[in-house]
Amino acid sequence: MPLLEGRSDVEVVVWPEDSSCDRAWLLEQVKGAAGVLLNRAQILRVVSTMSVGYEHIDLTELTNRGVKLGYTPDVLTDAVADVTVMLALMAGRNAGSTIDLVQSGQWPKFRWAPFAATLKRLIPFGITSCLYTSSPNSPPTDERDTTILSQYPTLKTLQRVSSDELARSSDVLGTKHLINEEFLRKMKKHSVLINASRGTLVDSDALAKALKEGWIWGAGLDVVEGEPNITLDHPLVKEPRCVILSHIGSASIETRIDMATLAVNNLLAGVFGEEMPAQLKI
Repeated sequence: MPLLEGRSDVEVVVWPEDSSCDRAWLLEQVKGAAGVLLNRAQILRVVSTMSVGYEHIDLTELTNRGVKLGYTPDVLTDAVADVTVMLALMAGRNAGSTIDLVQSGQWPKFRWAPFAATLKRLIPFGITSCLYTSSPNSPPTDERDTTILSQYPTLKTLQRVSSDELARSSDVLGTKHLINEEFLRKMKKHSVLINASRGTLVDSDALAKALKEGWIWGAGLDVVEGEPNITLDHPLVKEPRCVILSHIGSASIETRIDMATLAVNNLLAGVFGEEMPAQLKI
C-alpha cells in the first residue's frame, strides 16, 4: 500500500474488510473488468495477481481483450522450499498424529512404536538429491544436468527454460490427478508424498486410499484440490498419516511483502504503458 498511497495519478479502491471480497461490491467498483468482471470494466488494461498460479484467471478472455497480466514468480521460492522440507519432515516422522495425541490429552497413553520413523535420514533433512537452490538464477551447467539424468533414469529429458517459457508451456489441466491410484500403487511402502505446488495434481480419494491401506508411509500437503473448502469430513483430513497445511507456502512476512510489492509494480507499469517487471506472456 505505501507504493500506492499518496499518488495523485491513480485512484485506489480497497475492500475494507479482512475477508474475501464481496462479489456485488467488486462489480459495482469496476464500473466505468474471463466473464462478468471483464464485461463490467470495458477500459481495463492490466490485471495483476499476487500469486504464481493463474488458473483463477481466464487467459483467453484477457488475450481477446488485449489485457496484460502480471504475476509474482521467483520471490516465493525460498519460502515454499522451507515449507516443502517441513512437510517432508513432519510427514516422515508422523508429526500429525503426535500433535493430535498431545492436543487430545492422550499423551499419558503414548506408546513409542506407532511413531517410530521408517525413513532413512535425509541429507541433511532426509533429502538425498535436492534440485532446489537458494540462488534460482545461478547459471545452469551441462554437468549438473547430466548428473541429474543419470540419477533418475526414468526422466526422458531435462530442459532448462526461462520463467516466461515455463509459463507459456504450463498446462494445469494436463497435470490434473497426475498422482492417481496407479501412480501411488507403484510407490514404495516407506515413501512420503509431498505436494506444495497445485492441489489438483493429486487425486485426494486415491491418496486417502493409499494411506489407509498402507501403500505409502505418509503425505504432507500444503495444497489440496478444492481448497479452501476443505471440511472435517474430507477423506484426507481424517487420515492420521497426512499432514495438511492451509496453503501457507509463501506465508512469511518478507515473502508476502515482496509478492505485494511486485504485484503493485506490475500493476502500475501496466497502467502507465511501461514494461512490467513480471508479465505473463499469454
